[in-house]
Amino acid sequence: MDKNYDPSFQIQNSPVLESNTALTEKSRLRMERYRAENTIKAYSADWRDFCDWCRSKDAPVLPTTPETIVNYINDLADNAKANTVARRITAISENHISAGYDREFNPAKSGLVSAAMRSIRREKGTFQKGKQPILLETIKLLSQCFRGFDDLTHLRDRALLWLGFAGAFRRSELVAVTIEDLTFTPQGLIVFIPRAKGDQTGQGSTIAIPFAPEPDICPVRAVKAWIDAAGLESGPLFHSVLKNGRLRNGALSDKSVANIVKEYVEKAGLDPKEFSGHSLRRGFATSAAQHDVTTLGIMKQTRHKSEKMVHRYIEQGKLFKDNPLDKMFK
Repeated sequence: MDKNYDPSFQIQNSPVLESNTALTEKSRLRMERYRAENTIKAYSADWRDFCDWCRSKDAPVLPTTPETIVNYINDLADNAKANTVARRITAISENHISAGYDREFNPAKSGLVSAAMRSIRREKGTFQKGKQPILLETIKLLSQCFRGFDDLTHLRDRALLWLGFAGAFRRSELVAVTIEDLTFTPQGLIVFIPRAKGDQTGQGSTIAIPFAPEPDICPVRAVKAWIDAAGLESGPLFHSVLKNGRLRNGALSDKSVANIVKEYVEKAGLDPKEFSGHSLRRGFATSAAQHDVTTLGIMKQTRHKSEKMVHRYIEQGKLFKDNPLDKMFK
């Protein structure tokens, strides 16, 4: 192995924390867990890619140099989107910080790297074509797939899709919902979310889902029907259903959400490649914008901390509202 090649991933086991004898073991462990697990996985994969490139070029890894990062991201930009390149720089930076290199000596914070990133963004742009949203109209279309079926699998899938849309859930949040998190009221359903992507401090949040006027697309009725049919009293809300009709212990995986979405949009005659598990969350925000729900109203349900992403949904939802061609064509 080249002497310059150092694949160690400092973020997961920071030597800065490990060497700090003033900290207790409990304190070190808690501080090492302040990042979300999925964030650590993404940074780890990004760091491995950077290390592999450095090994092929016999370039320094930790600490690296601004020139090494610039050469790396320019090679990466040949086949990667600008946002992917930016995330790699963040992973390199965070790993150096965890290794004890502050901003002054962090090569990823160099003006040379910033200038190179601006050049890449200008050349490639930052537009990202996401998956298609599942709109309220799509939910009505999908409801036809459940008519005449009362088996556990169909009841579960309907509850998952309807709740995922109405609560603007991320996949990981949706499969993490437990019976204990639900409160049924005369007005509808209240769902407590213990922890979400933007909730790094674990304060939790609560969302309300009212009864829908149309029973076929009502998430409250769908969830209640699934719970009653499955005989659920505690634990995860969504389980795998075995061929014999019994429930498997443990919650569904977040990948199952995407698979269920794709299965039913295909049954409804849509292209499953255009949809993903995120289509439910995106669809709520886009539909809400189409129905003139305010930005704050949308953020209350989606639990976004920043308006930036929400405005992307609003722009898509209002493409045909107040369109100048409407008046021109009349």
